[in-house]
Amino acid sequence: MNNISYPILKISSAIIFVLLIIFTYYLLIPKNIFFLFLKLIFLIPTISLIVNLVNLVPKNLFYLLSKIFAFLGMVALLVVSYNSSKRKPDDVSELYTDFTWLINWPKWLDTPFMHWINTGWRGFIADYGVIFDAIGYGLLRGYTELKNVIVQAPWPVVIIGVIAITYFTSGRKVGTTAFVGFCTFFIGFLNPRFWDKAIETTTMVVIGIAICIVIGIPIGIAMARSEKVRNAILPILDTMQVIPAFCYLIPGIILFGLGAIPAIISIFIYACPPLIRLTDLGIRLVDKEVIEAARSFGASKKQMLLGVQLPLALPNIMQGINQCTMMALAMVVIASMIGTRGLGDEVLLGLQQLNVGAALEAGLAIVLLAIVLDRMTQAYGEKIQERTQPAKKKK
Repeated sequence: MNNISYPILKISSAIIFVLLIIFTYYLLIPKNIFFLFLKLIFLIPTISLIVNLVNLVPKNLFYLLSKIFAFLGMVALLVVSYNSSKRKPDDVSELYTDFTWLINWPKWLDTPFMHWINTGWRGFIADYGVIFDAIGYGLLRGYTELKNVIVQAPWPVVIIGVIAITYFTSGRKVGTTAFVGFCTFFIGFLNPRFWDKAIETTTMVVIGIAICIVIGIPIGIAMARSEKVRNAILPILDTMQVIPAFCYLIPGIILFGLGAIPAIISIFIYACPPLIRLTDLGIRLVDKEVIEAARSFGASKKQMLLGVQLPLALPNIMQGINQCTMMALAMVVIASMIGTRGLGDEVLLGLQQLNVGAALEAGLAIVLLAIVLDRMTQAYGEKIQERTQPAKKKK
């Protein structure tokens, strides 16, 4: 029964896929590219059905068909571009009589992606802008409250708090604690104006990292537990890490305007991939013998994850948080170009005024802040690693 039903299921899946392609035929030239995107989302589950064709059709034939479909898709795109162009010739016969379009790039051969994207984006904002307004308001409220609490605190209290956190998270390492305290003090010592700026920058970094942890670690866990999820997420992470950093500001500006909120969203997009990758790596590096031992004692999947895999993977996760912190700080500096206040704003202002001293002074403050955040997270990661590693045998 299973040998019969499985091929039938494959054939049915292929038929459904073809029917969906035919159903979306009228979407080739949409009035609103966003609605095309939404409708194509319904085809995403059917993409997996293409894999079934590999088992139904010989590989050579399958590759040939895929190339044919790719060629037809390119031809369709050219036809759509020509028909939608406002600068196409009045008569098609001109293409056969006047061959100047072969020398210079023809003005009528341009894909109207910009028009499609702008039209779709306006429809998207009109339909779902309220949701992003609510998200922006929540992030802005949290950012403002946290910043005001730290700014209103006396600066000696802030430095003492940083020293205390570093002392306990580093395993009571006096040298690391003293160095972090000195760097924190020297930020304000460079220029009193930098103290509040550094607090604003740190607040954005902390909120961005918190979002990365809440979203990134579960994604990394899902990747480690499922090959299908991993194969689906890895191309997205690769794409996120090769896009220029400045490009991450574009969706934030469009959705949330100028200020700190698009910077926080950009921090999340830019800094989250290393945390996801290292969480996945840390769980995969857990010794299989330890996992088998836990299973032999009857541990459930939840107990296995929370009691075995995550504790042993914590050093890698902390390394991911450390990398996430450094990338978040880099993005905050870049975000100064969209009106984000902080130390990056001081660097940008100094460069705009050709004030090299002011720009270098603000840059040094950013370096000191990076050292503080790096030492705090790195020291805690080293402390966890010392706990998880077996004690070395004395010679």
